[in-house]
Amino acid sequence: MQSQATDAELRAALQLRQAHQSGQPCAPVRTLLADSDLDSAYRVQQLNSQYWQEQGRRLVGRKIGLTSKVVQTQLGVDQPDFGALFADMAIAEGEEIPFAAVLQPKIEAEVALVLEQDLAMEQPTLADLLRATAFALPALEVVGSRVANWDIRIVDTVADNASSGLYVLGGKPTLLSQVDLKLCGMTLSRRGEPVSTGAGVACLGHPLSAALWLAKTMVRHGQPLRAGDTILTGALGPMVPVQAGDVFDCEISGLGSVRASFGTN
Repeated sequence: MQSQATDAELRAALQLRQAHQSGQPCAPVRTLLADSDLDSAYRVQQLNSQYWQEQGRRLVGRKIGLTSKVVQTQLGVDQPDFGALFADMAIAEGEEIPFAAVLQPKIEAEVALVLEQDLAMEQPTLADLLRATAFALPALEVVGSRVANWDIRIVDTVADNASSGLYVLGGKPTLLSQVDLKLCGMTLSRRGEPVSTGAGVACLGHPLSAALWLAKTMVRHGQPLRAGDTILTGALGPMVPVQAGDVFDCEISGLGSVRASFGTN
């Protein structure tokens, strides 16, 4: 059970929410929270998640961030983080994304998993995860920050729903038995020019390792992963800044392709 939110946490949640609603980035919330208090940051995240659900937004899964060891080192942490995915964050492939829809957007390629069984047991195992997963999809995540100039440390990004934005899923589901997610190669191109490359091994050593970390973590938080949930397992290569009018194509070996197109405003 989460403890009751403090006044500082309530203020931080409101600050981030107002930045989201106004389209104007805010100051870092670490000025309100203890600099390394992840529990406090997750309470801020949950305050806003609960608020959005009360406003009618539908929770459809989770995203994993900070799966790169380099980024973890930059932010002074030794573990990933997670955020909530809502139905209105899912963009259909072929649908143009308004450039202003995400503050300070960047894009990264990921493996998405879709569950067909709950993962509510204590200490879920890799076997449990494999059995619970219906299929994998290629995905593009458009990350963003409500914090001005991406001036973030760990508590800022955790409180800010793991710097979430929008995501696009490819439309060809693949069974886990038909793909090696550890060795799958990824190329992300902007209008035909490669701008990011990577592989499954860059995501905590294996996208399934990231997903298993999430499954265990969500059980500890009392919010286990459920059948139907989408999991964005984390970046396979470096993030790329997005400019108005950009078109990105991603190819992940064994999973296929996915495209994201941005408008000019």
